[in-house]
Amino acid sequence: MIAKGTIRPGRRAVLAGIAGAGLCGFADPASVVTLRRMTPAFDRIIAPGTRVEVIARDIQWAEGPVWVPEGGGYLLFSDPPANIVRRWSHGGGVATFLSPSGAADPDRAVLREPGANGLALDRGGRLLIANSGGRSIDRVDLKTRARTVLVDRYKGKKFNSPNDMHVARDGAIWFTDPPYGLAGDDRSPAKELTINGVYRWREGGEAVLVDGSLTRPNGIALSPDERRLYVAISDADDPRVMVYDLGRNGMPTASRVLVSAKAGHAQGKPGLPDGMKVARDGTLVCSMPGGIMFLTPEGEPIGLIETTTPAANAAFGEGGKALYVTNNHEVLRVALRPGWQR
Repeated sequence: MIAKGTIRPGRRAVLAGIAGAGLCGFADPASVVTLRRMTPAFDRIIAPGTRVEVIARDIQWAEGPVWVPEGGGYLLFSDPPANIVRRWSHGGGVATFLSPSGAADPDRAVLREPGANGLALDRGGRLLIANSGGRSIDRVDLKTRARTVLVDRYKGKKFNSPNDMHVARDGAIWFTDPPYGLAGDDRSPAKELTINGVYRWREGGEAVLVDGSLTRPNGIALSPDERRLYVAISDADDPRVMVYDLGRNGMPTASRVLVSAKAGHAQGKPGLPDGMKVARDGTLVCSMPGGIMFLTPEGEPIGLIETTTPAANAAFGEGGKALYVTNNHEVLRVALRPGWQR
């Protein structure tokens, strides 16, 4: 099944909210979105003929979506270059939620992306921020906006620019730390660590290095049983998704390439492996060249939300009724089959 031309603008209230947010316009056109069925299993996730809704436009780089169920529910998403986290809700449109979202007084000679990147909720429902510009993992009270830096160093050296995270059942935060937020990437004189690491942090402890051998670790997620760790590698020379088998102590016992994205990247498809989420049945929802791909736990493709611009990340929302996709300068909403996902 290939459903073309299935993109529609958001409601008038949404567009009014965008205008009220004072966002800058972009000359490039909106993405064309296609729902591409690769196996019949895709139909149980997204119904054939589903229309894709644009709920936000004119974002410099949309990232890090997370659904907050409180107060009727709303979406938060980040814009790292603009140093803003924005909020969207049904009927409420788009508004600024945090500004600055990352570094309070960024030095643009040092920071390429001064704002927040990945967002998540901790086990108590508080907002967690992978603070690319502040080079830390932060916690924010959703009501007061008070911020606490949870961890910002590994063995005394500042992180590069924390990018994305996953919160485990025990409250541990797994996160990636590529150099994307730094001007000059690995060549930045502000870079204190020689590695681009994957870490785990628990309240009251220090960051534990999970893997320091990766070039560009990005999206991260655990399997539902937490026996596997998935990490997306946004390296244009070797784009891929890695999977790690975890031992009883939570550390990797083995690793392998789950999916290579070399072919899609070589064909010129937009984007690289980036953000990811894992459904309760183990289905991976992962940014790949060409859009957001649904994969089995073994890495077999199920279907694709195909976009003509790079898709960065996705998040389940509304009790599993929708998937929100941060797609370059836009944020998309895709209705999911009732009961398929949380």
